[in-house]
Amino acid sequence: MLTLLRIARLAVLLVWTIVLLPFQVLAVVTGAEAMRRIPQLFHRGVARVLGIAVESHGMPVTERPVLFIANHSSWLDIVVLSTLAPVSFVAKSEIAGWPGISVLAKLQRSIFIERKRGQKTREGLNGITERLRAGDNIVLFAEGTAADGNTILPFKSALLSAAETDVNGRQAWVQPVAVAYTHLDGFPLGRRARHRMTWYGKMPLGPHLWSVFGNGHSRVVVQFLPPVHANDFPSRKELTAYCQAQITSSHNRAITGRMDSNTTAVAAADAEPSRT
Repeated sequence: MLTLLRIARLAVLLVWTIVLLPFQVLAVVTGAEAMRRIPQLFHRGVARVLGIAVESHGMPVTERPVLFIANHSSWLDIVVLSTLAPVSFVAKSEIAGWPGISVLAKLQRSIFIERKRGQKTREGLNGITERLRAGDNIVLFAEGTAADGNTILPFKSALLSAAETDVNGRQAWVQPVAVAYTHLDGFPLGRRARHRMTWYGKMPLGPHLWSVFGNGHSRVVVQFLPPVHANDFPSRKELTAYCQAQITSSHNRAITGRMDSNTTAVAAADAEPSRT
């Protein structure tokens, strides 16, 4: 039965991709506003097909541009965050060469960066800056790699200098975002089971995709934390420390079931994301 479920989900997602692909290509080529909205529609469809319920707390800043700073533990982070806001992602350069996935990443106008080469990193930083000045919302996974979903790795501060970008006389917003994988089939995910949703380290992508396609209904908690500007802090490192502290605290509350009592959960995987 699980094999049939996986095959059915894969078939539906292939059709969904084929249907939306030409519209996104046209939107990107013409520079239409739809190029920001079609990926959001696409990922909402992906989340629904995979049975992922997104529980959202707080609100994303709606005044563009925004540099969202998020923790990272799975390729599913891209799906989850894209359901909630029209965003593009900062991605490692290797993804630009991955068959199939690279096409989707490029059509979502991802910014590819070689983090291990100083000159290339500076070029990537310039790319983020240009996109913020163009009014785009960018998601930066500040750990620089994926963690296991139970802990938050140290944030790297170099690319947060993009937050100092002047856009029409003011700086871009910086908003920390915590993403936590909390439930599967109605049961809380413990430390040992969270790998069923997360993808990190040297885990091969193919088997992990196959595993996720066979999962039941899951829940992901996303918390949009208080937004700031870079000039609210004496240095970029203090801005980075603020984002890490906010995200770590919120992530820990989510995975340990200690969310605030005034939050509202999503009851079904096909429900619209809730906001409190």
